[in-house]
Amino acid sequence: MAEITMMKIGPVLIVPMQVALHNHAAVQVQEDIIQNIEETGARGLLIEVSKLRIVDSFLGRLIGDTAGMAGVMGCQTVLVGLQPEVAITLMELGLHLEGVYTALNTEAGLELLEHLIGDKTDKIETEHSSGEERF
Repeated sequence: MAEITMMKIGPVLIVPMQVALHNHAAVQVQEDIIQNIEETGARGLLIEVSKLRIVDSFLGRLIGDTAGMAGVMGCQTVLVGLQPEVAITLMELGLHLEGVYTALNTEAGLELLEHLIGDKTDKIETEHSSGEERF
């Protein structure tokens, strides 16, 4: 089974997918990502797929589902490094990856997450400093 090394830098969990995953391995990676988000309190998830040349419908849906689960846990997801042929395949398969932001590369993805997470953090700090609480 392929093992994916995940790393947390600041509030962001980075998951570099360097090899194509079979269905069972992909599900295990999904479970590991969600567990890591829970354990580390990550507010951003960056999935790097520049080495993947093929993404089938299962893996595409799994990425979308993972982003949805991360979102429920308060974690924004950015997918980076999509190769043109992979992007075309995802669209041909009708996979729109709801809740997943995309960026050209890791640097742009981290900047996007900083903006997404920063906006959320700023709003929370503003609400608390004004004494306002929302439920």
